[in-house]
Amino acid sequence: MAAEIVNQKDGLESDVIDPAFALHRGGKMAVQATVPVRDADDLSLAYTPGVAKVCSAIAEQPGLVDDYTWKSQVVAVVTDGSAVLGLGDIGPGASLPVMEGKAILFKQFGGVDAVPLALDTKDTDEIVDTVTRLAPSFGGVNLEDISAPRCFEIEARLKEKLDIPVFHDDQHGTAIVTLAALRNAAKLSDRALGSLRAVISGAGAAGVAIAKILVEAGIGDVAVCDRKGVVSADRDDLTHVKRELAGFTNKAGISGSLEAALEGADVFIGVSGGTVREEAVATMAKGSFIFAMANPNPEIHPDVARKYASVVATGRSDYPNQINNVLAFPGVFAGALQVRATDITEGMKLAAAEALAAVVADELSAERVIPSPFDERVAPAVTSAVAAAARAEGVARR
Repeated sequence: MAAEIVNQKDGLESDVIDPAFALHRGGKMAVQATVPVRDADDLSLAYTPGVAKVCSAIAEQPGLVDDYTWKSQVVAVVTDGSAVLGLGDIGPGASLPVMEGKAILFKQFGGVDAVPLALDTKDTDEIVDTVTRLAPSFGGVNLEDISAPRCFEIEARLKEKLDIPVFHDDQHGTAIVTLAALRNAAKLSDRALGSLRAVISGAGAAGVAIAKILVEAGIGDVAVCDRKGVVSADRDDLTHVKRELAGFTNKAGISGSLEAALEGADVFIGVSGGTVREEAVATMAKGSFIFAMANPNPEIHPDVARKYASVVATGRSDYPNQINNVLAFPGVFAGALQVRATDITEGMKLAAAEALAAVVADELSAERVIPSPFDERVAPAVTSAVAAAARAEGVARR
């Protein structure tokens, strides 16, 4: 790999092969001051002695930290590098380019500052303890690329310990955007969510969160499949998370393989990276919706999906209807930070999905059930909806 990245000439390295390496050289982020330090007067205000007045005021009234520091406007992007994109467990150092990318997306699409924190541990207790100790510096915590099932416990424990929003984007960002696209697909075909039966391929972080939000939104039924088939109450090999999942999904009592679950299903949602045979796709209900979101290879190729489905979505930017988390997380955090929320609730997630769907409600087509990440209406709509929901649910502090 190193030989593909650089050429050695006169002892110097130069980027020659892939422009991605040229773009990443030196990192994609920097810290920029928001106030000038031009002379002694500026210095005396930005640092000593002026800073002491602010520190003393915060010591007397801790809530002032949100007004007189960047805390209420900055998010920690935390990973252990154990489940990075499609790369898997590559470790904290190798995960940093992704975390930097996430941070600049926060800024670009939500106006939110973010700091990447790659932790050199996969121990759940150590991650929870480390983030808890770092939390006074941040207004929110975005957990990223942490493998299941540890990600569920880490998020739950941090939400319990901290009075700032904690959000695992691999779970909830994916779920919000998926629900928004499904709402619009149903609207386009004049169907209600309550009339749909969905099948989710993948019972990891995204699959579990999607199942939860679909049930919250009123889906008719949803079955989740892992490598061994449908997650159902009659299986004796389920983890705690999957046992809980079996308790609120699969009302039809389906058991067996993914292919068996797909027969007559209205919706396929893929977050697994596996491959679904065309013969199984052909057994789905007429006018079905196929959201095959594995990257870079969708579980069902769009060309195959279009033969049978009325709406097709993927996780890729080179096909219509990209299910992209950047449509959700910048606005979700911007809204939560705007009102200094103590949590991101289920109601706030549902509000985000509804707002996101509404952005293109008057422009619906089979190739436009979700807006583009570059649609400038997205972040303001999601931000406003999340802030309003936080106030309605009693988690806003202003």
